[in-house]
Amino acid sequence: MAKPLTDHERRKQISVRGLAGVENVADLKTNFNRHLHFTLVKDRNVATKRDYYFALANTVRDHLVGRWIRTQQHYYDKDPKRVYYLSLEFYMGRTLQNTMVNLGLENACDEATYQLGLDMEELQDIEEDAGLGNGGLGRLAACFLDSMASLGLAAYGYGIRYEFGIFNQKIINAYSFNNTHQLYIISTFLVLTQVVLALPYDTPVPGYRNNIVNTMRLWSAKAPCEFNLKDFNVGDYIQAVLDRNLAENISRVLYPNDNFFEGKELRLKQEYFVVAATLQDIIRRFKASKFGSTEFVRLDLSKMPDKVAIQLNDTHPALAIPELMRILVDIEKLDWEKAWDIVTRTCAYTNHTVLPEALERWPVDLFKNLLPRHLEIVYEINRRHLERISKVYPGDLDRLRRMSLIEEGNVKKINMAHLCIVGSHAVNGVARIHSEIIKDTVFKDFYDMDPQKFQNKTNGITPRRWLVMCNPGLAEVIAERIGEEYIRDLDQLKKLLDFVDDNTFIRDVAKIKQENKLKFSAHLEEHYKVKINPSSMFDVQVKRIHEYKRQLLNCLHIITLYNRIKKEPTKSWTPRTIMIGGKAAPGYHTAKMIIKLITSIGDMVNNDPVVGDRLKVIFLENYKVTLAEKVIPAADLSEQISTAGTEASGTGNMKFMLNGALTIGTMDGANVEMAEEAGEENIFIFGMRVEDVEALDKKGYDANSYYNRIPELKQAMDQISGGFFSPSQPDLFKDLVNMLMHHDRFKVFADYEDYIKCQEKVSALYQNPKEWTKKVIYNIASSGKFSSDRTISQYAREIWGMEPSLEKIAAPDDPR
Repeated sequence: MAKPLTDHERRKQISVRGLAGVENVADLKTNFNRHLHFTLVKDRNVATKRDYYFALANTVRDHLVGRWIRTQQHYYDKDPKRVYYLSLEFYMGRTLQNTMVNLGLENACDEATYQLGLDMEELQDIEEDAGLGNGGLGRLAACFLDSMASLGLAAYGYGIRYEFGIFNQKIINAYSFNNTHQLYIISTFLVLTQVVLALPYDTPVPGYRNNIVNTMRLWSAKAPCEFNLKDFNVGDYIQAVLDRNLAENISRVLYPNDNFFEGKELRLKQEYFVVAATLQDIIRRFKASKFGSTEFVRLDLSKMPDKVAIQLNDTHPALAIPELMRILVDIEKLDWEKAWDIVTRTCAYTNHTVLPEALERWPVDLFKNLLPRHLEIVYEINRRHLERISKVYPGDLDRLRRMSLIEEGNVKKINMAHLCIVGSHAVNGVARIHSEIIKDTVFKDFYDMDPQKFQNKTNGITPRRWLVMCNPGLAEVIAERIGEEYIRDLDQLKKLLDFVDDNTFIRDVAKIKQENKLKFSAHLEEHYKVKINPSSMFDVQVKRIHEYKRQLLNCLHIITLYNRIKKEPTKSWTPRTIMIGGKAAPGYHTAKMIIKLITSIGDMVNNDPVVGDRLKVIFLENYKVTLAEKVIPAADLSEQISTAGTEASGTGNMKFMLNGALTIGTMDGANVEMAEEAGEENIFIFGMRVEDVEALDKKGYDANSYYNRIPELKQAMDQISGGFFSPSQPDLFKDLVNMLMHHDRFKVFADYEDYIKCQEKVSALYQNPKEWTKKVIYNIASSGKFSSDRTISQYAREIWGMEPSLEKIAAPDDPR
């Protein structure tokens, strides 16, 4: 059981966690006991911790439901423009504590459970992560939902309720193994489509203390009838069951590949399924007049763009464009030009990657078999698109080929990014450098044709989850200095610049960091059986395992540091605990071997008595949202070391910055803007810039030249290839070595030297805690730009034509 807070600590936490009024606490206790008895049918003699968790969850849910209904009534009364955020991934994590934070109930719930003899932290730990996403894309969608609700936007998240979400990762004998786990949410009602039933499961999304509760609607595929009775009656019971499964397989599993396109039929079915169900729902809602109405009274669809905005989160929901055309032309009987005007004014597209292997290109034959009408529509869109290009650039056949939606070749393919650009009125990248790259390279022809379409919307994170909830100590220390309005307006963190030289504030920030490190050290010792030095620098790289994210560069630094300590064991070294975490897609062999290398290095380093506690290496197993909420507040150093020009934005970098970690990184993604905001002197920037990478590509990257020129790099590579870290299998890492030496698209060796020098600067600064903490304060004070509230405000004003509002609507028990 976690240690109860002292009265002083409780008083300190009142502001950011909500008041624990006597009435509130008494009501919560009464409702808790009511749910335990009448919902769960248990008493205190037989109830388990799981029962107590559900009683608490239902008690908190009671506070949501009235606000949820009131919000929908408010929207139907006001009839605002609505935004629909379509995403194949929503990586929500846990929702109980987040709901308590946003409703201002956390302190009252803590006090109520304490008075009932229970530990709220223990109960919260029973909740599973809702893992309906692979990584950054899905987590961004979750942050956006929080911000849309907090900014009073009439917003809906639409996706798929996967039966099996992101796999669990288990390290067995230092290898990564994956298995899946199931998620459970509560269903509402049916929407019938032609072939399968799309069953919506609604999840409430509360805004921050504004009484607004928006909806995330996830679709589950169900067979259209219980059984094929003909098959059943002739005795083919098994076939009848299998036919049901075929329909229901659509929402069975989340595809685990991140930044890699797999042209699988089931994936295309998923993409169409979510789009078809969602568009029916959008049009039904657009036509309905008031709350709960089933009568369609708004029949002029030309007004749809004034009331509906559809945001496509990457190309996965791109089929919304031809599907909306099909509905408008085939069902609503509009002419093509009118329908196309509605589609393009309604839809907008966010691009998330420039990696060629990640861009969706569907084979025409597969499209033809599954979606023949949509293929006709795509061909017609393309015909008109090419006609327009021909008028602007007569005779430029190469440009026609480059810009066509259909890619010719051995296998004809539909380029879904091109479809999204042509069918949208706005196209945005997710960091300034990324938006410039897509205009200059991958979508240059489209930018030349329609420059007004292209925008930048730098990603952001919600400060509610990523500061108030996961790092309450720091949130409170900040609130004591500048008040708590910064939770709604993160730009107010700039006021902390007045406290950079305030010794008391420096001490408070350092103390909170140390407390977070002690707490996480205990977690590591319990789960990894490694004794951690909590005063060591916590050096953290957590993200999907991928070559472009360059966990291998981190490995080379670890080996170099290890070799230096072994060479001069009596020298005073800055102690480090290096943590790397992340999941590898099941079919991605290189990524799995990277995990094996990390764990093998850890085995060697952690058991070397010469090294002791000056260097520890830990692979964080089964990295997920809940683990991120523990490790990020404890981190001293954040590793953001992708090759310049490959990471679209990153959001982990922002979470570390807000929680008081310093960044070591390349000028890639949002790192560029972080350096701009905090000042390059307060961030550790190294390595090639985008133009250096391009120059090296032209010249030709030769890994051998670095290997032969840099002795420490040569030593590290020889150790990996010679079996130093895998004595029982000397050639275990031959594929990694071969890739680094001969096929490394991400140029690890080219940045090695500068990275090592930069890490030396990090170690030197860490020896001066006061100066280190001053830089931490500069970073926290400069992280206001990276709130998802700012990002969503820009989407609303510049793409969706909506105005955010901090207005609070009436609570359910207030008169309307």
